[in-house]
Amino acid sequence: MEPGGYDFTYFDTDMVKFVNDNNIKSPTINLITTNLKNRLTYVFKKGQNNQWELIYKWSCTVGKPSTPTITGTFYITGRKPYFGSDTYRVKYATRIRGSYYYHSILFNAEGTEIIDDRLGEALSHGCIRLAVENAQWIYDNVLDTTTVVIY
Repeated sequence: MEPGGYDFTYFDTDMVKFVNDNNIKSPTINLITTNLKNRLTYVFKKGQNNQWELIYKWSCTVGKPSTPTITGTFYITGRKPYFGSDTYRVKYATRIRGSYYYHSILFNAEGTEIIDDRLGEALSHGCIRLAVENAQWIYDNVLDTTTVVIY
């Protein structure tokens, strides 16, 4: 689904106002948004009167121009403890859609040491990289079907 139907006026300046003014729904108690321009990921919890309350705001690394991060509204569909190749590994991967995930910064292939800890940049193949503890928080706490808005 394309990010149609939302008013993005406050997306870059006031994410709490954006999610509440647009009355964004999530089947779970959480909602996640990622701002690709500001390279920030926001985690919300359902609060009083069904208003979203911001509980976390994290710097993240997003897709580089040649392999951009997808935009739109998605729903979390599963997770895996890690994935990678013979040159790298990422941990705490939570699926946004298809091969797009929220996951940790890059480790070596064995998963024993960090090889790229840069955040706040456009470097990935399309996934959204987070600090290890933040990727783990999503992995451990955010349920499948949780709404994700990326723009």
